[in-house]
Amino acid sequence: MEIISNCTQDVIKMAARALKDGHLVAFPTETVYGLGADATNEKAVSRIYSVKGRPTDHPLIVHISSANKLDKWAVDIPEFAVKLAKKFWPGPMTLILKKSDLAKDFITGNQNTVGLRVPDQFITLAILREFEKLDGLGIAAPSANRFGAVSPTTANAVVEELGNFLNYKDLILDGGKSAIGVESSIIDCTNDYPIVLRPGAVTTEMVEKITGLKIPLDFKKSKIRTSGLLESHYSPNAKVVISKTAEPGEGFIALANIPTPPGVIRLGSPKNVEEYARIFYEALRMGDQKGLKKIKVVQPDGDGLAMAIRDRLGKSAAVKDLSDRG
Repeated sequence: MEIISNCTQDVIKMAARALKDGHLVAFPTETVYGLGADATNEKAVSRIYSVKGRPTDHPLIVHISSANKLDKWAVDIPEFAVKLAKKFWPGPMTLILKKSDLAKDFITGNQNTVGLRVPDQFITLAILREFEKLDGLGIAAPSANRFGAVSPTTANAVVEELGNFLNYKDLILDGGKSAIGVESSIIDCTNDYPIVLRPGAVTTEMVEKITGLKIPLDFKKSKIRTSGLLESHYSPNAKVVISKTAEPGEGFIALANIPTPPGVIRLGSPKNVEEYARIFYEALRMGDQKGLKKIKVVQPDGDGLAMAIRDRLGKSAAVKDLSDRG
């Protein structure tokens, strides 16, 4: 496993070649760091599942370089999905579409749908384009952490999570901190209207404005399995509790205008919702590094990105002990 901080054009070419040769490459995106493999290489994709400890029926998101590549992986693409792709790609949005023959069961979890995304991060976009020059068609990439654990927003966090599971031919590219800090919005586009399965930086209001369609609030109407929909996920070793108070010796995450209770260990003081999203996972990791048993979190109010934070927080808090992670 090699960690590379200076991502030159030569490094981009090396990463693309490593992917084409069946190795794994962890790379930055604007949301969180991903663990990538050639999405058409079953053996390489199986290593993602092994390294992450991820159930093999849990589908992966395929990263492509532009919306122009949609029809390679998907069929029967609705007009509203095309509108979303043109508006929000590159960006923090994954579209669930009916799969083409290219999307095999080892990517889709034996479903007839596939998740696609164009990331908004210059290093990763450069890798995708270089990969295509080698006749690559897409990079499968879930978050670069052990299954159920806190998603990494820095290269160091990837090393902490996966360093013991990667081999000497795999790469970790350091692109600094992720700009957004929570995973992409996931939108089911297999019906007559979009359904937001996982909230993110592309909000329900934004989707409705672009498509002109009303989105049902109850995403459980969709039977599609996709990333981040399990009841418990995104969890540190410490117990996460949603609370406005904390006891001495406990960790505490809240907006900066909320004071720290006496004797409590402050892990995060974001000034606004955008900063909250960027630091949330890092703050949870800090609690584990400090050996804390419990982290109290005051969740942000509001719609949009605040809703995405509450979604991740709720799943973090759902884990009662390590055995609950699956």
